[in-house]
Amino acid sequence: MPHLKVEPFKTEELDRLIAEEEWLHFRAVPESAAPVELLGVEFEGEPFLLEIKKRPEATVLRADKISRPLDVGRIKRCLAALAEKAGWKILHSNIEESAQRPPLAAEAEKSIRDFESMRFPMEKVALEVGFGSGRHLLWQAERHPDTLFIGVEIHTPSAQQVLRQIRLRGLQNVWVVNYDARLLLEMLPSNLLEALYVHFPVPWDKKPHRRVISDAFVEEALRALRPGAVLELRTDSENYYRYALEVFSRPPKSDFRVEKNRDLPVVSKYEARWRRMEKNIYTLSLRALEASSPRQADFDFTFHEPVTYDSIRMVPSKPVVEENFFVHFGRAYRFSDDSGGIVECSFGSFDRPEHKYLIYRDKEPLRYFPERPVATATNARAHQKIGAIVYGR
Repeated sequence: MPHLKVEPFKTEELDRLIAEEEWLHFRAVPESAAPVELLGVEFEGEPFLLEIKKRPEATVLRADKISRPLDVGRIKRCLAALAEKAGWKILHSNIEESAQRPPLAAEAEKSIRDFESMRFPMEKVALEVGFGSGRHLLWQAERHPDTLFIGVEIHTPSAQQVLRQIRLRGLQNVWVVNYDARLLLEMLPSNLLEALYVHFPVPWDKKPHRRVISDAFVEEALRALRPGAVLELRTDSENYYRYALEVFSRPPKSDFRVEKNRDLPVVSKYEARWRRMEKNIYTLSLRALEASSPRQADFDFTFHEPVTYDSIRMVPSKPVVEENFFVHFGRAYRFSDDSGGIVECSFGSFDRPEHKYLIYRDKEPLRYFPERPVATATNARAHQKIGAIVYGR
């Protein structure tokens, strides 16, 4: 990730820049003795946080992991602009933008928030979960120009690589989402998808609760698939194969079939390696048989009452665990002007949690940063619990 290493400086000097520059919003100091401060920015229209890590020999600045944008070029330009305004002496950096590296296809990059009221430009829509290098996703898009292919990938470098390939190949029918696919699936309208591909997901043999395929995922997949459309899983893992057999056999309004070592016109470098090793490749296809009712989407994620500093200080440090969700407050920061602060917060489903910040200012309601949660029923219940904890209800 892009970062700057500069000569140590007094972070209080940033407060003057915050007062002068509209794109600099706040400096947040940790309540604990941690040597990391946060700088709230809104650069080129996107809000995110910069970490300021203070060390005796240097100060390091980089984008915060929770809020950082997919476009690393935006992070580089933000750091460069900040260094110029502050007049820092740079000891080391990797923020130079390469003229030889193709730019990202910005029009193909979609955020999870876009799907709250998305209008799909094509009648046919397909989804690929965890596309990796993107070989299968791009191959499908080139051969089916009448279908919109949505690729979801949680690994940021892979998402960036495919966005560059979309630009180089001139594709107009691919969208890329850098997010948890399980949450995105819950955002899609019912009976939308022509196909849903999950090719070679991480087996997670030691942590099976982290697997993409689960009863909840299959339920959402069958809702989002149109009647007759298929969820296709491919795996080289014997454990995952046996696990998926059980999961795929449970839904009553579907059928499935299993194939062994089926050839595809395009294979990833990993599948090619496994074939050379003579490993078995299993394909499980789960077909939706009936239309589904529309999804519920009218969830409210706003807080309506002002919050006080004392109420934030009283939130529990240990996770609050309910039957179907949890809430966990993390590190807390106080704004340098003492007007409020920001708190890390993880919440929602146990296997697909949200990670956000909560911003509070004096006499203002609490709000999420950089954006509100994905509109799911589980997140809505977690949101209500956050409000009950903070407001003492």
